[in-house]
Amino acid sequence: MKEAGFYQSLDNEKVRCALCRHRCLILPGKRGICGVRENRGGKLYSLVYGQLIAQHIDPIEKKPLFHFLPGSLAYSIAAAGCNFRCLHCQNYDISQYPRFHQSIIGEKTTPREVVEKAGAARCQSISYTYTEPTIFMEFAGETAKLAKSFGLRNNFVTNGYMTPEAMEYMKGYLDAANVDLKSFRDEFYKKICGARLQPVLETLKFMKKINIWLEVTTLIIPGLNDSEEELKDIAQFITKELGPEVPWHVTQFYPTYEMSHLPRTPVETLRKAREIGKNTGLHYVYCGNVPGDEGENTFCYNCGRLLIRRLSFQIAENRMIRGYCPDCGTAQEGIWEIPGECQKENERK
Repeated sequence: MKEAGFYQSLDNEKVRCALCRHRCLILPGKRGICGVRENRGGKLYSLVYGQLIAQHIDPIEKKPLFHFLPGSLAYSIAAAGCNFRCLHCQNYDISQYPRFHQSIIGEKTTPREVVEKAGAARCQSISYTYTEPTIFMEFAGETAKLAKSFGLRNNFVTNGYMTPEAMEYMKGYLDAANVDLKSFRDEFYKKICGARLQPVLETLKFMKKINIWLEVTTLIIPGLNDSEEELKDIAQFITKELGPEVPWHVTQFYPTYEMSHLPRTPVETLRKAREIGKNTGLHYVYCGNVPGDEGENTFCYNCGRLLIRRLSFQIAENRMIRGYCPDCGTAQEGIWEIPGECQKENERK
């Protein structure tokens, strides 16, 4: 247990959490919506500091981040809990664990141990993922700061519901984020996720403002967020408010958790969404969860030539030269170089 940051003490030992956009008012002895921040005697405590429920080595493409150190490894960590209650969560067994069991599980560890394990595994970044990283922000922040001092980069896979205060805390330490834009309808967020749309849009714009490399993912669920109108709304928001260089991942839903009765997303729907995104002006639109589809690949937005060929989470071919198209010379947006690699190459020359 560790006293939390991001909260305000109120009268009668109440506290107001300021970590995520729910801004929970928490009474003594109670927890916030995430289930992992508890008011004890008028002080707010994080119950998951240093309690990791998952530690794995993943290809960065699994996040998915396609324009952030492609082909590299990410040391991926998570704590139990989430500030959303998505009915289609693929990791519900760990994200909803505190709510189901009223307890916290995880392996005790420290930021230094995480950074050392990442280095030993030859990972180029640390990914805060699987559950919502906002709910273990204190641990994530300390780890990210230490990782930076060792030349590692940091990325979030997030629902985008953190407060501006929390994002300021990570400013300068968080290099990239893949943000789920689950729908462009507030009703979807309220009914399916237990949240609201507008705070996610505001977080995306704030991340862009403070120079975090952004990629956006929309899991397309048949009958819920797959209309042509809604897909156009999402694509236009990304293009106009974030920039045409921000990659959009349109991903296939598969039946799980409380939506096991729904069908998989037809591949044709994903391809239609990709076409909508490209017609809106987005430079990069990717189809997810369909290994071997052309939509996994990166093409030069200027000349249309193939730059990176993927098969699921693996890089089969990378034709780019330091982030440039070898055919027309156009710079491709992203973070392509592993820290120190350019310097090492110059020293060899």
